[in-house]
Amino acid sequence: MKLVVEQTHLIKALGRVQRIVERRNTIPILNNVYLSAEAGALTIKGTDLDLEMVETIAATIHSNGTTTVSAHLLHDIVRKMADGSTVELETDSNETKMTMRAGRSEFSLQTLDGEEFPSISEDDFSHSFEIPATDMAKILGKTQFAISLEETRYYLNGIYFHKSDKDGEDVLRGVATDGHRLALMDVTIPSGAEDIPGVIIPRKAVQELQKLLEEADDNIAIDMSQAKMRFTIKSAVMTTKLIDGTFPDYQRVIPYDNDHMLELPREVFARAVDRVATISPDRGRAVKLAIEANKLTLSVVNPESGSATDELEVSYPAEPITIGFNAKYLLDIATQLDCENAEFYFSNPTAPTLVKDPDNPTAIFVLMPMRV
Repeated sequence: MKLVVEQTHLIKALGRVQRIVERRNTIPILNNVYLSAEAGALTIKGTDLDLEMVETIAATIHSNGTTTVSAHLLHDIVRKMADGSTVELETDSNETKMTMRAGRSEFSLQTLDGEEFPSISEDDFSHSFEIPATDMAKILGKTQFAISLEETRYYLNGIYFHKSDKDGEDVLRGVATDGHRLALMDVTIPSGAEDIPGVIIPRKAVQELQKLLEEADDNIAIDMSQAKMRFTIKSAVMTTKLIDGTFPDYQRVIPYDNDHMLELPREVFARAVDRVATISPDRGRAVKLAIEANKLTLSVVNPESGSATDELEVSYPAEPITIGFNAKYLLDIATQLDCENAEFYFSNPTAPTLVKDPDNPTAIFVLMPMRV
């Protein structure tokens, strides 16, 4: 294998691919990225056996071939080369080493046989469709904060991606919950997605996909089956295994009949929550909300350091209610809202609370109260 490629193209592609590669692997070849030179292009692939990222960039190919080389070492070397420089990659006759040249710099790196590199993308996908990158970004961005970090309930460690019904019309929906809060986002269902299976996209795949979507400005292609999902975004192709589990019936915990509506200024509320929560080093401590006509009093009591209160002017025509919430969860939901005034819907101090963004009716949030 022998080729020449621009450093700016190589470092961008390697930056995406090497993020997938775990730094500690018991299987040596999984520390590497796969390089394939053919037909005027260099293909770079990395995997952790659950997630795979493939980038294809233009290159001048003098000799076709494949190899694998340490992902993080290669990235570090290319990152330190002069911007805009030309990089030459060449394997020796025994294909046990790869030489890199850029200007007067030269490196010799150990390689492993490219034929031994695993692939998870070889699969039959039962459904294919395209979706605006902005819609996919909304689904992930509005729900990912609620993904559970608790490994024992592995089926909550991702976003439930599925077709659903809203007011008699099909929608494409993403839902995430950790048992304490729930986030739901709907977008227009694209052609070809009307009969997709409900799948759970793992947390790591969600994070990497969000980074790819930052550079996308058009439709992205999605291929999926019950076991895997593939996303094609410009020159990048990301394939992920899906979580093999059953997502809970989330509809049962969404309180559609809460009739105590509180309207409050979102940014002012978030700052007040943050202020009173300062009294406790434990950001998960409950913040008590005492709500009455036109007034909300927030308070935190910490037996070790003291107490704090803050008052806001709000709109609340219902009977007074006192309810407690995890301060961090309140702040997380506040950051997802785009509106000036947020709407909280209560039933009683022990029942789930519904949070809505009047500027974005396609997203809803549910928050479980804490005992105060």
